[in-house]
Amino acid sequence: HLRLVESGGGLVQPGGSLRLSCVASGPGFEDHCIGWFRQAPGKAREAILCISTVNETSIWADSVKGRFTVSRDNAKSTAYLQMDSLKSEDTAIYSCAADYGRDCYRVSFTPSDSWGQGTQVTVSS
Repeated sequence: HLRLVESGGGLVQPGGSLRLSCVASGPGFEDHCIGWFRQAPGKAREAILCISTVNETSIWADSVKGRFTVSRDNAKSTAYLQMDSLKSEDTAIYSCAADYGRDCYRVSFTPSDSWGQGTQVTVSS
């Protein structure tokens, strides 16, 4: 079971950028899909992006298309979420999760999978 820690959140102005990191400890990072999720105040958690073990990206939230990208560095057991052209509605707690499996469409990211504690992203002027 991987342990995940997110970092890189903070306060940014609209139109700005942030890069979040998701660092894993434990064996087998390269065998896990990494999903990125967010939860805004008073709203349900939203799945936004996933990267497979072969670096294929699945975009689950239309609202982030063309603005957010995911990547991974298996040598560093780290996944990244690059967020550009940020909007106030992107304000949320962002979390990463890991599920064993090659392809994002085959995994489900259940509560029993590995989850990070989340990092706050606030987009405000």
